[in-house]
Amino acid sequence: MLIALLRRHLAPYRTPILVLLGLQLMSTLASLYLPSLNGRIIDEGVAVGDTDQIVRLGALMLAFTVVQILLTVAATYLASRTAASTARDLRGSVFDRVSTFSAQEVGRFGAPTLISRSTNDVTQVQTVVFMALAMMVTVPIMMVGGIVMAVREDAGLSWLMAVAVPLLAVCIGLVLRRMVPQFTIMQKAVDEVNRVLREQITGVRVVRAFVREDQEKARFAEANDDYTGAALSVGKLMALVFPIVMFILNASTVAVMWFGAHRIDAGQMQIGSLVAFMAYLLFVLMSVMMATFMATMIPRASVSAGRIMEVLQTDTTVVDPLQPQALPEGPVTVEFRDVTFSYPGAEQPVLQDVSFTAHPGQMTALVGSTGAGKTTAVSLVTRLYDVTGGAVRMNGVDLRRAALEDVWGKAGIVPQRPYLFSGTVASNLRYGNPAATEDDLWDALRIAQAEDFVRAMPGGLEAPVAQGGTNVSGGQRQRLAIARALVKRPEVYVFDDSFSALDVATDARLRAALRARTATSTVLVVAQRVSTITRADRIVVLEHGRVVGTGTHDELLASCTTYQEIVASQLTAEVGS
Repeated sequence: MLIALLRRHLAPYRTPILVLLGLQLMSTLASLYLPSLNGRIIDEGVAVGDTDQIVRLGALMLAFTVVQILLTVAATYLASRTAASTARDLRGSVFDRVSTFSAQEVGRFGAPTLISRSTNDVTQVQTVVFMALAMMVTVPIMMVGGIVMAVREDAGLSWLMAVAVPLLAVCIGLVLRRMVPQFTIMQKAVDEVNRVLREQITGVRVVRAFVREDQEKARFAEANDDYTGAALSVGKLMALVFPIVMFILNASTVAVMWFGAHRIDAGQMQIGSLVAFMAYLLFVLMSVMMATFMATMIPRASVSAGRIMEVLQTDTTVVDPLQPQALPEGPVTVEFRDVTFSYPGAEQPVLQDVSFTAHPGQMTALVGSTGAGKTTAVSLVTRLYDVTGGAVRMNGVDLRRAALEDVWGKAGIVPQRPYLFSGTVASNLRYGNPAATEDDLWDALRIAQAEDFVRAMPGGLEAPVAQGGTNVSGGQRQRLAIARALVKRPEVYVFDDSFSALDVATDARLRAALRARTATSTVLVVAQRVSTITRADRIVVLEHGRVVGTGTHDELLASCTTYQEIVASQLTAEVGS
C-alpha cells in the first residue's frame, strides 16, 4: 500500500529525485575513498616517516571530505524538500477527496479519524519518504562498496563480514516482525484519543452542566492509557534494536582487532590496511543500522499509507452524472415523488413513499415528532444524500441527473446546528456570495434581526468570529447563519429548525421580514415550534417517515390527528410553564 501511494505522489518529482540520486552516489563514493586514503597515510607516511606524503595524502583526504559534505548537504536539502512537497500533495488529495464525500461517507469514517489521517498519518509517510530519499542510494552503495573495499584491503578478514552482516540482519528482522501489529494498534489508539478529546472540547458546556468532569477525565485517561500502552509496546521493541546493533558492531570491531593483530604479526597485513578494513566494516554495519532504522519506520508508515489510501479510494455515494441535465433558470419548484430513503445498514427506511410539492413564493413546512425524518427530507433537497427510492425534483429535473454545483447553487441552507467559520462577520456572510456589498450584508442582517447586535460589536462587519461562532450566543449564531443564506439569494431556502433559539417576538419579526425577501423563492422550513409555521402556505406532517397529513394550519387542525396532538402538546407545555 505504501509503495502504491508513493508511486502516485512521487511521480511529479522525478527530476529532483534523479538529481538527488546523483548527488548521493558521488557523496557515497567520496566517503568510501576516505578510509583507503587514511590507510595509505599510515602505511606510506607515518610508518616510514615520509612527511611530504602525509601532507599530500592529508590534503587530498581533506578535499574529498569537503566535497562529500557539500554533496550530502545538497542531497539532504532536496530530500527534505521533496518529502515536504509530497506530504503537501497528500494532504491536498485527502482534503479534496473528503470535500466530495456525502454525509454518509463522513459519518462512516468520523471526523476524528479523518483529521488524524490527514495530519498524523501523512506525517508518518513524510518521514519515511525523507529517510528513503536520504538513504536509498547511500545505504546499498555504502554496503556493497564497503564490502568490496574491505576485501580489497585484506581478503583474509572478509569472513568476519560474512558472519556479522547476516547476523545483524536476522536479529533486526525478528524485532521488526513483531512491530507491525503494534503499529496498527497504535494508530487506532490515536484515533480514539482524537475522538474523545474532540467530543470533550465540543461538548464542554454539557460536561460542566451535568458535572461530568471526573467521568470524562476517566474516559480520556482510558483512551490515553491505551495509546500509551501501544506506544510503550512499540518503544520496548525499538529499544532492542540499537543494543543489538551496538553489540554486534562492537563485537565485530574486537574480532577484527584480534584476528587482524595476528595477521600483522605474521606479516600478512599492514597496520594501515587494518585501520581501513575496520573503517569499511563499520561502514557496512552502519549501513545495515541505517537500513534498520528506516525499516523500523516502514511498518507504521505502511499502516498510515493504508489508512490514507482507504480515504482516497472511497468514492462518494453522491456523484455528478456523466451527462448532467441543466436545471431551468428562474423560480424553482421542489417536488418529492414517492421518496424513500434508508441509511446504510438500517433495518427500515427513514422516509417511505413521501410525496409533496413546494412551490415558488410559498412556505412549505415539515413538522413531526423527533425521528420522523424531517431533517433527512430537507437533506435530500441539497443532495447531502441521494434517495434510495422515488425522486426529488427541481422544476421537473431529477436531482440525481443534475450537476451537484447546479443543485448547490440553487439552494441556501441554514442547518439545524448553525456553524460559523473563524474570520469576521463579513467573511461569514459572504461565504455564499463573495461579491456581496456592505449594503447587501446590512440588508440581510436587518431581515435576520441581527443588525443591532452586529452594530454593537467592536468593528461591526469586521468584528472577529471564533471558530464555530463560539464567541456569540446561540440565538446570534442562528441569526448570522440565516443572514448568510439571505446574502446568497438562492432560489430555494431550506431552514432546518433554524428558529428554535429565537424568542417568540424575534421569531415573528424575522418571519415577517422573510416573506418580502422570499416572495419569489421556494421556502422549506423544518420546525419544532408550531407557532413558527402557523402561517405556512402548506404544512407536511411526518410520522415514522410517512406523510400523514398536508394542508394549512386550520385544515390540519380539523383533519390530522397527529398534528392535533403536536399542537395540543405545545399548548399544554405553554400553559404549564
